[in-house]
Amino acid sequence: MIDINLFRTIPDLVRENIKKKFQDHKLPMVDEIIALDKQIRELIAEGDSLRNQKNVTSKEIGKLMATGQKEEAETAKQAVVKINARLDEIDSVEKDLAEQLKQLMMVIPNIIDPSVPIGKDDSENVELGRFGEPVVPDFEVPYHVDIMENLDGIDLESAGKVAGHGFYYLKGNIARLHSAILSYARDFMIDKGFTYYIPPYMIRSSVVTGVMSFAEMENMMYKIEGEDLYLIGTSEHSMIGKFLNTHLEKSELPQTATSYSPCFRKEVGAHGIEERGVYRVHQFEKQEMVVVCEPEDSMAWYDKMTNFSVEFFKSLDIPIRILECCSGDLADLKVKSCDIEAWSPRQQKYFEVCSCTNMGDAQARRLGIRVRGEDKNYFAHTLNNTVVAPPRMLISFLENNVNADGTVNIPAALQMYMGGNTKI
Repeated sequence: MIDINLFRTIPDLVRENIKKKFQDHKLPMVDEIIALDKQIRELIAEGDSLRNQKNVTSKEIGKLMATGQKEEAETAKQAVVKINARLDEIDSVEKDLAEQLKQLMMVIPNIIDPSVPIGKDDSENVELGRFGEPVVPDFEVPYHVDIMENLDGIDLESAGKVAGHGFYYLKGNIARLHSAILSYARDFMIDKGFTYYIPPYMIRSSVVTGVMSFAEMENMMYKIEGEDLYLIGTSEHSMIGKFLNTHLEKSELPQTATSYSPCFRKEVGAHGIEERGVYRVHQFEKQEMVVVCEPEDSMAWYDKMTNFSVEFFKSLDIPIRILECCSGDLADLKVKSCDIEAWSPRQQKYFEVCSCTNMGDAQARRLGIRVRGEDKNYFAHTLNNTVVAPPRMLISFLENNVNADGTVNIPAALQMYMGGNTKI
């Protein structure tokens, strides 16, 4: 949700941003918002005037009663009754208009950073760089499930019976490798100065609507029946929600957190959920990085968090590339975002394993996350980036480390988490 002052002072900026996002169907909403805002402000002004008139009249009633002017006092009382009735009416209409305004404001896209490339969809994202040498070995790289099954590390059939498509049992050394990657990711971020968290795995609707758009909510979140609770799709949701309706001191910023959680996603409309693999699933685990900072520092943190991803995957000898998300590929709350894609030797292409995002003040504005300024309070900026999200990341890891005999090499960074083993 962007600042209402932009609609009052520079609505053309909002319109141009909507066009850059290729959401022209939302252009009429700008005029609707301006009209609603004007109505609300007029009602507020009328209410203030009536309350002042009521105070003056109430004082007059006392004076009239004191001087025995009962008839005049009664007339003044009737005037106050009419004022109260109108104030009640104004209050009701104002609340209704304010809700209409909020609903419209919630679907207007955030103002994107000037550096974001303009494009309609992810096919127009821009490659920023590659790190590590993508290698295709001289043997045929097996499908990732075949690698796991060869090591007796996965049971999809039983998971299908228990929960259906999009679930899995990991076991043995593959399950241990899964946990090792998460443990390494945790320690990697702690070494970067981030505070480690294990957050709530369920959040209230007030937090859900604060951290994401309605479309994302509908396609992602599992609702707990009969309760105002949703299963989180990422620990970013809980971690940003932690600051709901708070006033942070400047000295408390930046807040840097790395959080572990299981994640649950409906993946409505997603391709591949019926497939045999574990690329797109309903349940997975994730190590996240989250930053709450001063507005002027958010772009520097964005660059820093992206570089953390590069360093992390380099340390595991997994080749990656970074794609800058174009305007049409950005979710409505995002100011700027990039995808980190890992190399798949089997497919001989890159696929997404994490995403770094600067949300600007969009989440903070929705959730009421403010910073105490010297003259006035202002909204903080929030950012998030995946450190690692197995089992998807396991696909690239296994493909890049599998040997011709089916064994899998363990990079030095993970060996301490794998009992000192150099391969499985």
